[in-house]
Amino acid sequence: MKNNTVDLPAATDIFTPDFMISNVGAPFAIGLAVGYFAKKMILMTLFLCGAAIVLMFVNEHFGIISKVSDVNLQQAADSATDWVKQFGDFLVKRLSSISSKGVSATGGFLVGLKLG
Repeated sequence: MKNNTVDLPAATDIFTPDFMISNVGAPFAIGLAVGYFAKKMILMTLFLCGAAIVLMFVNEHFGIISKVSDVNLQQAADSATDWVKQFGDFLVKRLSSISSKGVSATGGFLVGLKLG
């Protein structure tokens, strides 16, 4: 017959440094790094996209290219926003699976977004 018991740490064991580092500290640090990186990449992408749009407007002004379609720019921005939302949801979901509760890594991710 199969034994379905789960080994839980004793109440005094949950505050030991080994338990806290492996279940709280390390996932938080991973989430912090991912959040910081994600924010920096979003900012860099926004900077480059803004520069490309300004260059298109300047080229339009000097007659190098024909009129830039405002509808196409809005559609591109909407699709990019949807992609960023989906990617953020993916990161939070993946980080929440690192530790048993997922709170530490997700909290670290949010702190990393704030710091980035």
